Amino acid sequence: MNYVEMVEAAWALSDAAYDYARNAGRDVDPREMWERVFAPSPLVDHERTLRESGPQPTRIFLHSPYGVQFNAEQKDWLPFRHGPLDLSKLPPVDIDGA
Repeated sequence: MNYVEMVEAAWALSDAAYDYARNAGRDVDPREMWERVFAPSPLVDHERTLRESGPQPTRIFLHSPYGVQFNAEQKDWLPFRHGPLDLSKLPPVDIDGA
């Protein structure tokens, strides 16, 4: 999986949380969101999330350098980057368009 796909995966998880809350028709607390949306996902680093965020996680760490975190002001789960990126592994950019 490349970095673009990793960001897209984080956005897909964010979208799943949004859809869950919208379908619930109410505010959903972080514990319920963890149990119903994030914990079942194979993308989520369960150990790190629970270690760093506790039993009601508001920061969900993925196995990639990305994750999703709760933004209380927007009442939404938004992607964030928590790890380094190795840009040397990116393919070269062809600026001439050839």
